[in-house]
Amino acid sequence: MSASSRSMALLVQLLPLALALALGPAATLAGPAKSPYQLVLQHSRLRGRQHGPNVCAVQKLIGTNKKYFTNCKQWYQRKICGKSTVISYECCPGYEKVPGEKGCPAALPLSNLYETLGVVGSTTTQLYTDRTEKLRPEMEGPGSFTIFAPSNEAWASLPAEVLDSLVSNVNIELLNALRYHMVNRRVLTDELKHGMALTSMYQNSGIQIHHYPNGIVTVNCARLLKADHHATNGVVHLIDKVISTVTNNIQQIIEIEDTFETLRAAVAASGLNTVLEGDGQFTLLAPTNEAFEKIPAETLNRILGDPEALRDLLNNHILKSAMCAEAIVAGMSMETLEGTTLEVGCSGDMLTINGKAIISNKDTLATNGVIHYIDELLIPDSAKTLFELAAESDVSTAVDLFRQAGLGTHLSGKEQLTLLAPMNSVFKDGTPNIDAHTRNLLLNHMVKDQLASKYLYHGQTLDTLGGKKLRVFVYRNSLCIENSCIAAHDKRGRYGTLFTMDRMLTPPMGTVMDILKGDNRFSMLVAAIQSAGLTEVLNREGVYTVFAPTNEAFQAMPPEELNKLLGNAKELANILKYHIGDEILVSGGIGALVRLKSLQGDKLEVSSKNNIVNVNKEPVAEADIMATNGVVYAISSVLQPPAIKPQERGDELADSALEIFKQASAYSRAARTSVKLAPVYQRLLERMKH
Repeated sequence: MSASSRSMALLVQLLPLALALALGPAATLAGPAKSPYQLVLQHSRLRGRQHGPNVCAVQKLIGTNKKYFTNCKQWYQRKICGKSTVISYECCPGYEKVPGEKGCPAALPLSNLYETLGVVGSTTTQLYTDRTEKLRPEMEGPGSFTIFAPSNEAWASLPAEVLDSLVSNVNIELLNALRYHMVNRRVLTDELKHGMALTSMYQNSGIQIHHYPNGIVTVNCARLLKADHHATNGVVHLIDKVISTVTNNIQQIIEIEDTFETLRAAVAASGLNTVLEGDGQFTLLAPTNEAFEKIPAETLNRILGDPEALRDLLNNHILKSAMCAEAIVAGMSMETLEGTTLEVGCSGDMLTINGKAIISNKDTLATNGVIHYIDELLIPDSAKTLFELAAESDVSTAVDLFRQAGLGTHLSGKEQLTLLAPMNSVFKDGTPNIDAHTRNLLLNHMVKDQLASKYLYHGQTLDTLGGKKLRVFVYRNSLCIENSCIAAHDKRGRYGTLFTMDRMLTPPMGTVMDILKGDNRFSMLVAAIQSAGLTEVLNREGVYTVFAPTNEAFQAMPPEELNKLLGNAKELANILKYHIGDEILVSGGIGALVRLKSLQGDKLEVSSKNNIVNVNKEPVAEADIMATNGVVYAISSVLQPPAIKPQERGDELADSALEIFKQASAYSRAARTSVKLAPVYQRLLERMKH
């Protein structure tokens, strides 16, 4: 074979491998994507390869016999359900050790199902198979079967009365129980899909399979411990529980359990019974009677009497997919039918919801999902009043002020509004006295209509119960309403929405000129504005940010410089325009640094650090004095526009000369044919001389 032929042959051999590496471990040209279980097994094999071929790293929960193949996250955390694990190295499924050799180089010899049970550590299943008259010959004979074999520990953990009833009637009860663990064909893990049902060899009863993204596979909520052990007549999967038939759907279980009496009535009133008895694979976090009793009677009666709130409440207890307890080895976010997200986790043997160990009974299996009993209601925001939302937020001080001002009915009734509630830290130096002014101010923290911040836009105006119109300002990293910015995600309740704000809101009380005239600190500035002819600018509609020098700022200037400035209306107007930005910038929208264009043309550098605002590196004395056409900042110095450097001045002159030259050239051509244009051409020539 020639060198070129050998190179081509090698390329053909390497091409599939190269493509497989490019596509990643979950997809190759040779077959379908690997299942989550296979990927976790692959990772365990990778971690164990230093100990020899076909060695898998296994995490063992300290103090128990529980073992898990490890994924990347668990490998580094070394924890399962918050409990520490130790790493051990074992033969991967299907392999065994050879004396004197490293690792597990030998494949397990193929034998029939019965003998394979002993190989995988299910000798108790072997023993009970022997006791029946029919099953052992079937397991040793021809055919193709799958058996989900309970481990020895699984049999030992059965209640004594259950085990007694099985072994006392081996050819009916025990035989039926074992046949329920069997499928009349070979089924490997790559075929075990999430939510599928397999037909068992006991009365064609269904076996529920769940295959989770973390690689855990459950069979009727029993965890697969060792999978894909091939036999001459099938395959054996070792599981951690003895499974039993499932006949009732979720709704039927609710109807027969006494502890769900209140839940049963609530489901009937909401019409959700059709969902819970229909097709699907759900997880119901089923509140017990005790859970309902923990809720204040007034709250419970309000929700039970409101069909929409009741439906939201119950939907918040239904996860969109079936989640068996054995599949939860770390925290994960799960979506409910309500559209909310619950954090489902575990702490040791206990399951947790949003960090609370409130599950009292887990893994009651139904034909359309799984039920976990909980002893605390999970009330979604959408079923709460504003008072109830505020009780769980950092705005309790503000809500107390609303209550003291006699405005509590707005927060507990059916009125659609949005509450702009300052966070508790705003009142660290004390709360205002409740008087007519404060009450009116609080009314202006209540916006008509139930809003969502994601729909607010720059320049939008909001009507308050106090009769004011508030403006919305959208900045790069903040969303503000007048001088106050939203500090936390919305909480949208049944009728009202809660916005947590970073300060008390101050509605505008007049134009910029009105603000300056009404404050004695700015009397010299007002006189200067009038002299410069800028009064009308600051009185008309607009969007301005005014850095207003106080009287002390003017008095700090050298007298000669001040007199010269005040005596030159044109220069005075230029200086004052440099103090006026051409948009509204409240302090909450500044961030690290904003370059704000002034009416004079140059830019102001506005920055904020540790709640101190600076303009051109000079500290602001008072921020966010709101006006109907802008915002005022009191400053203690008169700002000077940046001086034009000689080079920049030369560039400006050059640009002007070039523009004049272009115009003169055009007029020169036109002047030859037009007497009227000749004088214009002469004037342009004069400008070029200058």
